[in-house]
Amino acid sequence: MLASPSFEPASQPLASAPGDAASLARTPDDKAMLRAAVELTRDLGEAKAAIFWPDMLASALIGYAALAGAILSANMGIAIACGVLSALAFYRALLFIHELSHIHRTALPGFRFVWNVLVGIPMLTPSFMYEGVHPLHHARTRYGTAEDPEYLPLALMKPWSLPVFLLTAILLPVALLVRSAVLTPLGVIIPPLRRLVWARASALAINPAFRRRPPEGDFARMVFWQELGASLWAWFLIGWSATHGWRPLLIGIGVIALGAVLNQARTLVAHLWENEGETMTVTGQYLDSVNVPPPGWLTVLWAPVGLRYHALHHLLPSVPYHALGEAHRRLTAELGTGSTYVKSSYAGLFPLLGRLVRSTMGQRSGV
Repeated sequence: MLASPSFEPASQPLASAPGDAASLARTPDDKAMLRAAVELTRDLGEAKAAIFWPDMLASALIGYAALAGAILSANMGIAIACGVLSALAFYRALLFIHELSHIHRTALPGFRFVWNVLVGIPMLTPSFMYEGVHPLHHARTRYGTAEDPEYLPLALMKPWSLPVFLLTAILLPVALLVRSAVLTPLGVIIPPLRRLVWARASALAINPAFRRRPPEGDFARMVFWQELGASLWAWFLIGWSATHGWRPLLIGIGVIALGAVLNQARTLVAHLWENEGETMTVTGQYLDSVNVPPPGWLTVLWAPVGLRYHALHHLLPSVPYHALGEAHRRLTAELGTGSTYVKSSYAGLFPLLGRLVRSTMGQRSGV
């Protein structure tokens, strides 16, 4: 596993092996890089409807068509191929939830509603599960600390933690179904349960210590309608399956589980996970994050919707996914191959996984 080659050619030399996590936390800010990141991308901040809408709609359409093929096909090979295609398409469509957590609420009129109707609610993952949560991951004083909902020092944990982290994603579709069909309705009549479910099971977070604050105002009203839609859909799925057969639902659960595992693998390499809770500089956060730039083409499958530029996204969280490639080209040309900027560029999924595994193997001694 440690020697597994990348499926993609290296676009930049690999960064050095895991080192002193504390030194990364205390990395001083590279002011030239931060200034260039702002100045060179001033014209790239607009979320373009002509890109967002066709991309999201096509991904959802392919996902549903391929899912129908997986359910209806009598040929096992064709059914499996359709299931994999459906998982990849739905995975891309679902990851627009990341963009929704960043774009201004007045941008792309109707996009949030349509995405929730076509993708978020059918996948039992409405946008409220990321909106209001993901921005905390970008907060200057929260990143990499105990208050970051999307951070764990995985590189400093035991080797067994990685397969456990990856395989728990298989349970996600069933957990979401139980949440929407059982826990949410019960929470209406049992307020303490409602508060518990909201605090502990209403966010796409990986930090088990994270507790979500109660929603307020317009956001609370949005949560109400999204949860109602998800609960009605969950009841429909169970009722239909109970009367017409469970095969379609089980295939759907398998498709979503495959996408969830792929996303969990992507999460494993989105950062270096080397911070032990210290507050980090912006440059330290950048160097603890990962870009996997071209020419590798498989990256668009496992890190779609701009997530191949995750480190750059931490520098410029307001730049939409479709502009990150251009931003990367400009910054690379301006700052050069010996700059701090290129130190967050890596060759592909497997070298990054290998680095993470090697780091956890160093944690074998001790309790």
